[in-house]
Amino acid sequence: MLGARMRGPLAPYATGFYVELIDRGYARSYAKRQMELLSHANRWMAEAGLQPGELTAQAVGQFLALRRAQGHKLWISTTAMAPLMSYLRRVGAAPEPSSDASAMTQLESLLDEYCTYLRKERGLAPSTIDDYLTAARLFLSKRSSLQDLTAAEVTAFVLEQVRGRRTGSAKWVIKGTRAFLRFLHVDGKISAPLTWAVPAVASWRLSTLPQVLEPSQLGRLLASCDQTTPVGLRDFAILTVLLRLALRSGEVAALKLSDIDWRHGEVVIHGKASRQDRLPLPVDVGQAIVTWLQQARPVRSDPYVFTRVRAPHTRLTTNGVAGVVCAACIRAGLPPMRGHRLRHAAASQMLRSGADLTEIGQVLRHHSLLATAIYAKVDRAALSSLARPWPGDAV
Repeated sequence: MLGARMRGPLAPYATGFYVELIDRGYARSYAKRQMELLSHANRWMAEAGLQPGELTAQAVGQFLALRRAQGHKLWISTTAMAPLMSYLRRVGAAPEPSSDASAMTQLESLLDEYCTYLRKERGLAPSTIDDYLTAARLFLSKRSSLQDLTAAEVTAFVLEQVRGRRTGSAKWVIKGTRAFLRFLHVDGKISAPLTWAVPAVASWRLSTLPQVLEPSQLGRLLASCDQTTPVGLRDFAILTVLLRLALRSGEVAALKLSDIDWRHGEVVIHGKASRQDRLPLPVDVGQAIVTWLQQARPVRSDPYVFTRVRAPHTRLTTNGVAGVVCAACIRAGLPPMRGHRLRHAAASQMLRSGADLTEIGQVLRHHSLLATAIYAKVDRAALSSLARPWPGDAV
């Protein structure tokens, strides 16, 4: 075994690290280089009298500086050390970056408290927590202290940040700022609730039309996937799922192998607010997924349906699914768009096929029919029957 031939603080972790690299799809040549890096780090730690629990970001920086001083040209950055450090942290050998109390600033400590509050008290999804933390960092970057924070300062911050932004981006700033101010008041960091000082974005519900793709454009998107390659088979399956099931990008990323009931032709969707819905699995969707699973998906223990094709063979994230859609648009000669446009396209296609709004709302899993009402404006043929003659045209 690899660990048996090594002595030092990292020796007990050598075999497990090598096995993980291979299991995650890395080439053996890459794994060999990583083991050489581990061996060098092991010798340095033994000479310095360090244990894995002392392998902080500062210690890693010292080791990499030594490699550069010794004339190494490759594997001299924190990126090179990332696989090893990730493994050591996962098995509990090395400290997490935020657990290094000496390196944690007051700002980082506050954000850490806020993250815990969002996760435990609010029960928010990880992606939502990331958005709220980004907004909180933006707010804190404009202030050196929270003492004597006034409503005028909050309003001025919001107006400065939303200037020049699109409506969706402005709403993100406002929602995140309100959530952070609510936490600061609940936690006693500020004396008065200041959420009321955050102005609203001028936006009118149902005031716009959903951007609809024509059937020919949807065909070009699917045809852009080269199904002779693993990436093409995966992308074709993802686009088919988005178009036929009208899923959100995050729901596609969260789809697990165990969610598909092949015998009954159904699939469980993990939606917003931890909601789970069961939808029929169309034949063409099932066939696209099966082809990807049998012919292209890397063989590993990951429970998710859609994974990276290149190592590491981890699950695709929400942004990864959005990237698949954007890349397909570029190949098809269409303007770049995100997965939600395909959700609109699926709903519009159902409307053209004669489905009513209630049926479309059930497929889209809307909580309220009002959320589906925007698609009524797309059916111009049906709306034309409601139009009254223009008075000037009367004879």
